[in-house]
Amino acid sequence: MFSEEHKKYLKKIKTYNFLVKFIQFLILVIFLVLWQYLASTEKINTFIFSSPEMVIETLVSLYQEDNLIYHIWITIYETLVGFGLGCIIGIIIASILWTNRFLFKVIDPYLTILNSLPKVALGPIIIIWAGANTGSIIIMALLISVIITILNVYQAFINTDQNKISLMKSFGANKWQIYYKLILPSNISNIMSAVKINISMSLIGVIMGEFLTSKAGIGHLIMYGSQVFNLNLVITGIFILCIVATLMYYAVTLIEKRLSRK
Repeated sequence: MFSEEHKKYLKKIKTYNFLVKFIQFLILVIFLVLWQYLASTEKINTFIFSSPEMVIETLVSLYQEDNLIYHIWITIYETLVGFGLGCIIGIIIASILWTNRFLFKVIDPYLTILNSLPKVALGPIIIIWAGANTGSIIIMALLISVIITILNVYQAFINTDQNKISLMKSFGANKWQIYYKLILPSNISNIMSAVKINISMSLIGVIMGEFLTSKAGIGHLIMYGSQVFNLNLVITGIFILCIVATLMYYAVTLIEKRLSRK
């Protein structure tokens, strides 16, 4: 049984969280209502700014043409593949670099340069190498996510409490045991923080790839809409992109909470 003070504290936390969610939802509703009002009263040009009503009509039209789910699935698939590969490869490389500081010192400037280099600049080269297909889009997402994963996870590994590492060494633990028993478990939250960044960066990489070479996906919808001056389609594509990004972020957050409990 909880004490009265503890119950009051839990109630206060629940109220606070509800208030945050409510205000977030209220801001969104006010924005949409204001946007629709300005469009309905012709205070803004709907050809340029569209409106919530037009966005809904475009969504319904895409759904009736069996294009909506297809384009969303293509983008989600490319993002998840690039994201998954980026996380796995990034964590493996960061682990290798943790075991060999000399190797990290050697490749550190190259990682920094690759991280600062706009990946869209490599797009034409990737298309030539991998072809104008889904593979080149996934590679672009992978390039964006893997470098960030390596740098963030490696920094988390080397910042692990040195006293704990020394204690394990005093008991005769080898490097693998230190890594498996201490480094990895104590940095789950840091790894998940890197994963949160990665899911959004992978999505950015996929959209950039779809801008350059794609016949399907949300990025394709946005690019096609801009080419034919269909701003309703462009804004609808951006709206879908926001929803997909939000759902992916919350999915990663849910996984993080479950891992934290364990």
